[in-house]
Amino acid sequence: MSPFEDLHDYIAIPRVSGLRLSPDGSWLAATVQQLGPDGKTFVPAIWRIPVTDGPDGGQAPDPPGGQSLPTRLTWSAQGEDNPAFLPDGSLLFTSARPDLAAWQDSDVTQDGAKPALWLHPAGGGDARRLAAPPGGISGTSAATGAPALVLTCPMLPGADGPDEDAKRRQQRKDAGVTAILHEAPRVRHWDHDLGPDQLRLLMATAANGGLAAPPRDLTPDPGRALDEQRPELTPDGSLAVTGWSVWDDAAEVRAEIAVIDTATGQRRTLLSDPGRDYSEPHISPDGRLVVCTATTHDSYDAPGDATLVVVPLDGSGSPADLLGGLDRRPVEAVWAPGSQAVYFTADDHGRCPVFRASLDGAPVTRVTTDDGAYTSMCPSPDGKFLYALRSAIDSPPVPVRLDLAMPGSPPRYLPSPAGHLELPGRLTEVEATADDGAVIRGWLALPASASEQEPAPLLLWVHGGPRLSWNSWSWRWNPWLMVAHGYAVLLPDPGLSTGYGHDFVGRGHGSWGLRPYADLMAITDATAARPDIDQTRTAAMGGSYGGYMANWIAGHTGRFRAIVSHAGLWALDQMFGTTDAASYWRRHFGDPLTEPERYETNSPHLHLDAISTPMLVIHGDKDYRVPIGEALRLWAGLTTRPGRKADVKFLYFPTENHWITTPGHAIVWYQAVLAFLATHVLGEPWQRPDLL
Repeated sequence: MSPFEDLHDYIAIPRVSGLRLSPDGSWLAATVQQLGPDGKTFVPAIWRIPVTDGPDGGQAPDPPGGQSLPTRLTWSAQGEDNPAFLPDGSLLFTSARPDLAAWQDSDVTQDGAKPALWLHPAGGGDARRLAAPPGGISGTSAATGAPALVLTCPMLPGADGPDEDAKRRQQRKDAGVTAILHEAPRVRHWDHDLGPDQLRLLMATAANGGLAAPPRDLTPDPGRALDEQRPELTPDGSLAVTGWSVWDDAAEVRAEIAVIDTATGQRRTLLSDPGRDYSEPHISPDGRLVVCTATTHDSYDAPGDATLVVVPLDGSGSPADLLGGLDRRPVEAVWAPGSQAVYFTADDHGRCPVFRASLDGAPVTRVTTDDGAYTSMCPSPDGKFLYALRSAIDSPPVPVRLDLAMPGSPPRYLPSPAGHLELPGRLTEVEATADDGAVIRGWLALPASASEQEPAPLLLWVHGGPRLSWNSWSWRWNPWLMVAHGYAVLLPDPGLSTGYGHDFVGRGHGSWGLRPYADLMAITDATAARPDIDQTRTAAMGGSYGGYMANWIAGHTGRFRAIVSHAGLWALDQMFGTTDAASYWRRHFGDPLTEPERYETNSPHLHLDAISTPMLVIHGDKDYRVPIGEALRLWAGLTTRPGRKADVKFLYFPTENHWITTPGHAIVWYQAVLAFLATHVLGEPWQRPDLL
């Protein structure tokens, strides 16, 4: 039986989420999420994947020769994450597992509550713990040519080193204090409160299987500057380069690139522009250059655009646009070994291929031409291959090898810890022409049985973002679970979607409701007219921006039998004052007190009285991007207005956030959605999920 037919089997599928290539290029360290021993959590582990494949280069789960099989390196119940390599091949990772050696030596109980830094020796043997700051370690980066590493660690304001940080944490605990004093505009992010600790960068040197000395603080008073940043070290470890967030007097944030001397802690600004964000810096292998994403800010009149820029690390030159006239937004970038080119990915017509940009000004070239979406790019040291994770709408992420001497050649699949999945249906592309002449395309996932004799009911799924594209595998919004239950799933890219050029994004700028809605209805009409689709049985779903659009659709048409709105925006002026990303709204929509027009034009709550479609509203209480007040206000409107008769239900998750992250909740999410759709689309009796 297909794992998509049973939600418990689906949840148990291993999920490859990241790759790092060893310094000698002989193997890949892969992060794999798996169901924990208690069945209540997903736990990451690190696997070793060989870079050679079987004779056929296929996806067979058991390739010839035992040496070709992936092997699991770490096994703790707490899990291991953030793999990184030292130049000698030793593997660094973070884990909250207890240090048994320290427990035996000191006879002190290890609570294992916070992730610590561990090292797995290159020659084999047991891993050992290197550093355990009291606030934990959220990330690590190692130099490629020296035994230097930089740790990203939360520490309390004013604490002078880990010892004083531990003392202050204990004092807060003993006093029963959980209060946070904020001095920067942002107080929450996605699913967690910011503070009282702040992320800092600590410098360390590896020696003799441990650290030569306790880590040194490079950023003693960063405020919120290092939130969501990932530093890198120059090959010799002498400099750290990182993103650095700065707020102005109007509570607007911009991202700069900072360079820090690791010996003195002296910091200088490499890139800064009030109208641009510079992010995701990467240092060239020769240590001379930095490439990063440069994104112009949205304005009320136009959306911002993005490109890649290269700048000398010593500050001797201005940033140069690496992508020229390429009308695509870069997603991920990595240097080629010779420091003369950069490989990057960008959404493109429902795919996310790999491109190559040369520093000599030559035109950008495309490396992959298949339907894949590529992440975690790892160039081989000799420059011959590029290793990556490849996914697609019909394929989960799997490790592959790309032959750089043959651009456009098919990827060679490497053995994967996840094995091979058989899908319960087939995938095809669809398109339609919108009322303004634009071509709207999307993917259509169909049951194997769908035909003119047995047409399938149709589910319209609207992606989030809104600047995203349906082009890769999703474990959270997986169409194949619905296909296994007989539905055809339409995954369209309306206006505001990426992969079709800057003007296509601009089609929906300032018009979140009407323009994308018209695009969605056009492609829904075209898809519903297919002979293998039952146009009398349709439903619509979406999450985040897709939830906003689900709410908008509910107030503008009665064509669907059911609508599911997950984490959907409802009252836009309310969102402005409660979301963690108010600066985004101010740039895009203006201030609702002085410029209310776009809020009023685009807010779904103003169309409440037109809603007659049965709705399932879903929201997590810890969602700070789209706060729970949106769902509560929608629910109140749907249930308390006089004369309202449509069936409505509210699936509420007190401990979840913008996403549904735990196995049990993911199962009941799908159970509730499938039950609601079965009632209204298939005409079956309502069957309440057992655990709800």
